[in-house]
Amino acid sequence: MSAIKPNDSAAPEDSSEEKDWAAAKAFFDTLKSNKPRPPKPRYAVSIAVSSRTLFNMVAERKIYEEEGLEKYVAFQVEHENEPLEPGAAFPFVKALMNVNSRLRKLYPDSEELFDIVLMTNNHAQVGVRLINSINHYDLTIERFCMTGGQSPIGYLKAYMTNLYLSKDSEKVTEAIEEGIAAATMFTPDTESDLSDTQLRVAFDGDAVLFSDESEIIVKQHGLDTFFEHEKQFENKPLAQGPLKCFLEALGKLQRKFYAKNERINCPIRTFLVTARSAASSGGRVLKTLRSWGLEIDEALFLAGAPKGPLLLKIKPHIFFDDQMFHIEGAKELGTISAHVPYGIGQKYNRGKLIEQPAKEE
Repeated sequence: MSAIKPNDSAAPEDSSEEKDWAAAKAFFDTLKSNKPRPPKPRYAVSIAVSSRTLFNMVAERKIYEEEGLEKYVAFQVEHENEPLEPGAAFPFVKALMNVNSRLRKLYPDSEELFDIVLMTNNHAQVGVRLINSINHYDLTIERFCMTGGQSPIGYLKAYMTNLYLSKDSEKVTEAIEEGIAAATMFTPDTESDLSDTQLRVAFDGDAVLFSDESEIIVKQHGLDTFFEHEKQFENKPLAQGPLKCFLEALGKLQRKFYAKNERINCPIRTFLVTARSAASSGGRVLKTLRSWGLEIDEALFLAGAPKGPLLLKIKPHIFFDDQMFHIEGAKELGTISAHVPYGIGQKYNRGKLIEQPAKEE
C-alpha cells in the first residue's frame, strides 16, 4: 500500500533534487504572489482527484458517450469560460485547503501539507475550462496531469500519491492493485451542511483500514465462527488494508496540531464506523490500531445496524466502505461516499454470493 513519505531529516540535503528545489524556491520567493507555494511531493500528503470527482461533468460525459470525443472537446472549448459545478469531491478538497491554511499559520515553512493534484485522462484542450473552474472557486490546485485519453494510473506513483479518488471503478481497482489507496466517489442523493472548519473523514474497518481476513471468515463460515476467531486472535494485529496508509497520513498531520497544544481545536477528525459489535469483536480492531501507533478520534460499533443514520449525524466530507449496500444507504441520506473495491466483499451483494460468469474452457 502507498507509504507515508519520510520526514525532512531523512532526505540528503546535498542531493541534486534538493538543489533543484532550493533553486525553485529561491525563484518563487522573488515573485510577488498571494498564492502559497506548493509543497514538495516528498513531504506532502498528495491527494489525486479526477476531474469528474472534483466537478459535476454529467452533461459533458453524456456528450462524450453519445456524440464522441471530438464533439466533447469542442463543447468544452466553447464553454471554457463557464465554470463547472462542484462535484462529489469538492467539499473534501475545500476541507483539505482549510487544514493547509491552519498548518501554514502554525508552521510557516513546513512542507508537510496536503497537496491536491488534478489527475485526469482529459485532453489538454479541455484543460483551460478546468483551470478556469479551479480559479473561479479559488482552489489551490497547481499540479495537473492530463493524459489525453490514456489511463493516468501509471503516473500516480510518480506524483507520490497517498490517495486517488475517481468516478471510474476500473481505474480505482487498478490503483489499489498497484498498492495505492483509492476509492470510487459517489454523489449523495441530497445535500448536507458540512463543517467548513474541520475535515471529517469516516472509515469502515474490514477491507478498508484492515485486510479482509476476518470478512472472509464471516462470509464463508458465519458470525459464530467469526466471533470465536476474533476472540482467539484478539491480541494478534490485523493485516493492513488499502486505506491504512491514508489514516496514517492524517494522523501525521494531526500530531502537528497536537504538538502546538491544538488537540481540542484540531481541524482533522477521524471516525471508525464498523458493522462489528464491540463486545464480540471490537477489541481486536482497537488493539490493531494501537499496535500501528495510530489513533482514531471516534470508534462507532454498530453490530450490523445501518450506517446511514449515524453518518447523517457525523456529516463526514468523505466516507469509505468496501460494501456497496453501505455506500448506497449512506448516499441516500446525504453522505458523500467512496467505494473501496477490495477484498472478498466484492463477490457478495447484501450477504449473498454474486454468481460469477463461467470460465471458458
